[in-house]
Amino acid sequence: MTNKPKQKVLVAMSGGLDSSVAAILLKNQGYELVGVTMKVWDYESMGENAPESGCCNLDAINDARQIAVSMGFPHYVLDFRKSFDKIVIQNFIEEYLKARTPNPCVLCNTFIKWEALLEKAIELDCDFIATGHYAQVRMENDRYVLSKGVDVLKDQSYMLWGLSQESLQKTLMPLGSYSKDKIREIAREAGFTKVANKRESYDICFIPDNDYRSFLKKQRPEIEKDIPEGNFVDVHGKILGKHKGYPFYTVGQRKGLEIALGVPAYVKHIDAKTNTIVLAFKDELFSQKMVLKECNYIKLEKIPQGMKALVKIRYRDKGTLASIYQHDDKIEVVFDYGVSAVAPGQSAVAYDGDDVLFGGLIDVAYES
Repeated sequence: MTNKPKQKVLVAMSGGLDSSVAAILLKNQGYELVGVTMKVWDYESMGENAPESGCCNLDAINDARQIAVSMGFPHYVLDFRKSFDKIVIQNFIEEYLKARTPNPCVLCNTFIKWEALLEKAIELDCDFIATGHYAQVRMENDRYVLSKGVDVLKDQSYMLWGLSQESLQKTLMPLGSYSKDKIREIAREAGFTKVANKRESYDICFIPDNDYRSFLKKQRPEIEKDIPEGNFVDVHGKILGKHKGYPFYTVGQRKGLEIALGVPAYVKHIDAKTNTIVLAFKDELFSQKMVLKECNYIKLEKIPQGMKALVKIRYRDKGTLASIYQHDDKIEVVFDYGVSAVAPGQSAVAYDGDDVLFGGLIDVAYES
């Protein structure tokens, strides 16, 4: 009787805690590993503004390589900069120019960390790819189901709604059943103290200072000339003051408006055609329904009309109960009660318990 050959896994390694422990866990489970670090952005080009740590700077790449070498498996650096620029960066810019709020991490996960990485996995004869995301995958009723990680504070299923059935079929997420504290403990027990003590990054990887306005100006130097100052107006159309150009604002924004109205005001709507931004008070920001486009169905291929689900409109959103209606390639979401600051361009993800039903991009929101 011959032994079953080890299954081979391509592990996406950023050099950080989570992906490193993903490798440790898989190695302990007997998989044959190949480590890959994706270079998607040139931190070096930022000069003195470059962050001390990043997902693909030299230090991170070296850390990933050292971990792979110490555990006895090969490590490669793959250059995805052109794909990342075309798919993620350009979309990020164009969405703001369309008065929408983009979600670059979703695009990166769907088309770079999975689709592009799966192509490399096939080239290297790997059976699976693995990442350090806090989420879980299982097979149920002939479909691959994505569900929340057990650590509710770290769950990343919201960012993974774009994964196809083909991608999920080839995916391992070994951290999904662990808490963050346990992951740090595993790293320390394995002797990777430096990795265990690494701080987390919550910023967009290519905007580590979180100043997307400066990023837009650098990427499109003509933006301020092409899109000059415009009017702030209230919900009735009354002019309240001037803004610096609509791409530099997002729905729900309160800080940085540089306008004094006596009470806090928020961005309610952005009109790219007229370069007008509607400001409103907090109780005027609520939407009762929204329409989603570019939807990806995960747990169910078809949604029963009127099905109830918990819908999140942003990553840290707790979710709101809503009725779901599927209309061809779009979905209408009718909330049980009003939801504040629904931003076109952002992702909406519907949950059935801990399972992701589907996700999509918010196309338009309505007050009633």
